[in-house]
Amino acid sequence: MDKTLDTDLYQGHFLGFLLYDPESRDTLYTMNSQKYFTPASNTKIFTLYTALKLLPSSIPSLKYLQRNDTLFVEGTGDPSLLHPYFRDSTALTFLRNSENIAFSPNNFYEEKFGPGWAWEDYQYNYSPERTALPLYGNVTMIYKQDSLRISPDYFADKVIPGSNGQHRELAENIFYFNPIRQDTLLVPYLTDPSLTQELLERLLGKRITLIDQMPQGPKEILYSIPSDSLYRRMMHESDNFLAEQMLLMASVTRSDSLNGKKVREYVLEHYLSDLKQAPRWVDGSGLSRYNLFTPESMVAVLDKMYRELSRERLFTLFPKWTASSDTPVENGLAIYAKSGSLSNNYCLSGYLVTATGRPLIFSFMNNHFKKPTAEIKQEMESLLRLIIATL
Repeated sequence: MDKTLDTDLYQGHFLGFLLYDPESRDTLYTMNSQKYFTPASNTKIFTLYTALKLLPSSIPSLKYLQRNDTLFVEGTGDPSLLHPYFRDSTALTFLRNSENIAFSPNNFYEEKFGPGWAWEDYQYNYSPERTALPLYGNVTMIYKQDSLRISPDYFADKVIPGSNGQHRELAENIFYFNPIRQDTLLVPYLTDPSLTQELLERLLGKRITLIDQMPQGPKEILYSIPSDSLYRRMMHESDNFLAEQMLLMASVTRSDSLNGKKVREYVLEHYLSDLKQAPRWVDGSGLSRYNLFTPESMVAVLDKMYRELSRERLFTLFPKWTASSDTPVENGLAIYAKSGSLSNNYCLSGYLVTATGRPLIFSFMNNHFKKPTAEIKQEMESLLRLIIATL
């Protein structure tokens, strides 16, 4: 291991590695594992753990209460409602049964974007805004079929044909679509409570009243899709929007407020107080470069999940990894891990099973390299193959 990691490829950037046997509870190899790294989407491992600890088996979709002839509702952060992938309509079906509906958007105590996010990412599909009641994944879907198709069709007159290097105006919902594109374009739209109100009214065909706050009294919860389907999508596709909304949903289990910061603090205090290096954890997705985690903390959380979940379920939640997405994962390469990538950074943390069937936990973090990421990934795979074959 020392010889492999002491090559020219790994010189000139910051490297951390920890290999751990959860059965014998032995540390098999460590290098800089107590030092802090920018984790990128490895942050989603902590988000997954939070969801597993706090969310029920089905996603909470709405909180509501009935007062006389009016149904009062507020969002829980559920991202699946009409999402381009999930297309869930549980909440709509429920709302159609009530004639008078009042919606309160004011349980959302977050900024639309996370701290340390790059401002120019506002127009890309990996950076939708965070909201209390997302619709359509908070993105506009634009594609060509027999004609130009736009979802939601509310924005049909806001799409301008042409290519000017951007997908949306910064401060308004004006979108651009190159007519020669053959793929589907997903562009975050600028959210607003009044826009949510209008979209709901169009979907339900009835008037929605916007209110400042919910009436006093116990609230009921409407549940939608199985939670594991959301977790798998978040981990396999590294979906930032699902990760951010997941923390908001988890916060609803603690109070009526949608607040990711409070739920992160709660998890660190009640479930992760034994971490030897407390992380700086500022968002759910890992988009922020303010996040700081150590390989040792990553392995500690992975170990907790290993002990609390069945191996079958756990390995299903994590994607099966190989260095190149173009290369099929061979049966012999049993690596179930979450990658994390920002410019000049690539991290990988998760589980591997050796040729003898031995399960191991690892965290492999690379920060501040200038070489192509593909080269780093290929060398990481070579090292992990060596471990699988040797142990």
